[in-house]
Amino acid sequence: MTEQDAIARLQRGDISGLDSLIERYQIQAVRTAYLITRDRAAAEDVVQSTFLQAYDRIAQFDSRRPFGPWFLRCVINNAIKSISRSKRTVNLDADAVINTLLTSIDSDQQDIHDAVADALGELPADQRAVIVLHYYLEFSEAEIAQELVCPPGTVKSRLHTARKRLKALLRPLFIPTTSE
Repeated sequence: MTEQDAIARLQRGDISGLDSLIERYQIQAVRTAYLITRDRAAAEDVVQSTFLQAYDRIAQFDSRRPFGPWFLRCVINNAIKSISRSKRTVNLDADAVINTLLTSIDSDQQDIHDAVADALGELPADQRAVIVLHYYLEFSEAEIAQELVCPPGTVKSRLHTARKRLKALLRPLFIPTTSE
């Protein structure tokens, strides 16, 4: 079933269209939510509730536009809200970050993977969201602004602040050690 067919079914009240969309977007949505929430169970809950929300609000969706960006924006917003509600700290699984964000780093560089995971964990949720959108989902700043429904200047500011913070947190990895 095509994405358009699934959406048309949902808009007619036929829930069978949701299965096709879940199959198509669930993995990417859970990964995206996880990178923001830093908790697998919370990410899965966010995605499940976002699919139900999409079903409830499908009448508001413009079927001439692609479903994926609209849905992922909802996932990101719900993941940020989830963090705001929970206000808890959860350990970041470095392997998930390695598999998604750091595929260009050699697998034997565990210290770098761990440091990046820890540094990402230090960022506020809104900054993690722009980092995920920009580096993981490869969105442009304009696309991020559209997805997060905020001004482009806000995106630039969040990216700048997040990069600056990550650079400071990761500086020890890149300062050469001097041996005497």
